[in-house]
Amino acid sequence: MTVEKEFFVEVMPEGSLEVLSRQEVERLQRTGDGSLHALLRRCALAVLNWGSETDSAKEVLEHFSDFDLRILQQNHGVTLALKNAPASAFVDGQMVRGIRELLFAVLRDLVFVDVAPVDGEVAVGQYATERVFDILRNANVLRYGQDPNIVVCWGGHAIERDEYDYTKLVGYELGLRGLNVCTGCGPGAMKGPMKGATIGHSKQRIKDGRYIGLTEPGIIAAEPPNPIVSELVVLPDMEKRLEAFVRIAHSIVVFPGGVGTLEEILYLLGILLHPDNRSVPLPVIFTGPESSREYFAMVDEFIVATLGESARAHYRIVIDDSAEVARQVREGVNAVHAHRQNNRDAYYFNWELQVLPDWQRPFVATHETMAALRIEHGMEAHELAANLRRAFSGIVSGNIRDEGIRAIEAHGPFEIRGDQALMSRLDDLLAACVAQNRMRLPGKPYEPCYRVISAAAM
Repeated sequence: MTVEKEFFVEVMPEGSLEVLSRQEVERLQRTGDGSLHALLRRCALAVLNWGSETDSAKEVLEHFSDFDLRILQQNHGVTLALKNAPASAFVDGQMVRGIRELLFAVLRDLVFVDVAPVDGEVAVGQYATERVFDILRNANVLRYGQDPNIVVCWGGHAIERDEYDYTKLVGYELGLRGLNVCTGCGPGAMKGPMKGATIGHSKQRIKDGRYIGLTEPGIIAAEPPNPIVSELVVLPDMEKRLEAFVRIAHSIVVFPGGVGTLEEILYLLGILLHPDNRSVPLPVIFTGPESSREYFAMVDEFIVATLGESARAHYRIVIDDSAEVARQVREGVNAVHAHRQNNRDAYYFNWELQVLPDWQRPFVATHETMAALRIEHGMEAHELAANLRRAFSGIVSGNIRDEGIRAIEAHGPFEIRGDQALMSRLDDLLAACVAQNRMRLPGKPYEPCYRVISAAAM
């Protein structure tokens, strides 16, 4: 990572915030110099530091500790003044246009619509869903009059080369069928489907293909937007990011990944297993190359052992057949289209899906909150899924988030407690992820940030 030598570089808006009133400019300037400054600095740095070879937010923030930015008022609106920005964001002294667009998307989401986290019960229920809707609408992600065509692709940033190549093949087949791609916007399985879709779209002469990236402040530094992302949205927290995924998805494809991917799977299954969502179609496919067969067998076994056989009804597993994945996705999207047409539901936002407060309430991983998680047999499947999701979210925090890494350094590993049978399953799954190098980027030794403790050992 190298640093731009110039003390300040002024950047004009691109893609967002080009036309503002004086009152809006004043609001931006006040907030940019106040409480949200650290948050804005972190997210802007992540966008500028695209192509980073580290997945530790702490390392990125420490390396660029002298980076800063200011919002400047101009007669036409605002510009950003950047101090010691990463040199990779510039070509011959000019900022790469795509990076400039994403930079002002960050400013739009963090400051203009003020997506700072909200605490307490006010953050859940219909308020949370409306907030997700407002953020997506303001970012122009929700587009009236377009048939359903958004495929959310989940998967890890630390994957093997053959797995990455396979994600591109699936993306290519999706693009050939006129489908657009939404991912977590980072590298690995978040980049591959977008890259493949660009070729599929090009072959079909589709000039308005969409490559949507959804992120949140806690992970953006560790998973900076890849260069293919054309629409970036920063949600306030992981829970609203996950809800945004399922609200805009017309189908979901899951590639191999680590604890972040397992968190997404459990979040999704917890929602789909709730009785109120029994009639809401949302096709889900787990897929990877032949080398991933054992991985998905392991994930499938864990799901059934923890959430029950009925969970299997909510996903299909397709191994090493990218064209078949795309065909099934296309069929699923068509079914979603018919369902929403019959129910007069919006094509662009899944209002019908019930997302309960347990899935919306922000979970902050600390040693206390991780140890207090209830993970026991006898719980309702959707409730157990919610707590397992939080456990994986905490491990993600300890792996890549700045505050999580610092908490582990100060107090040692998080402790996850529960029934002996469940903890044994969880420990085996996590150990397999470590053995398969799914916890960190290749070449970096992994020191577990967690300890699994069964009821028998407590």
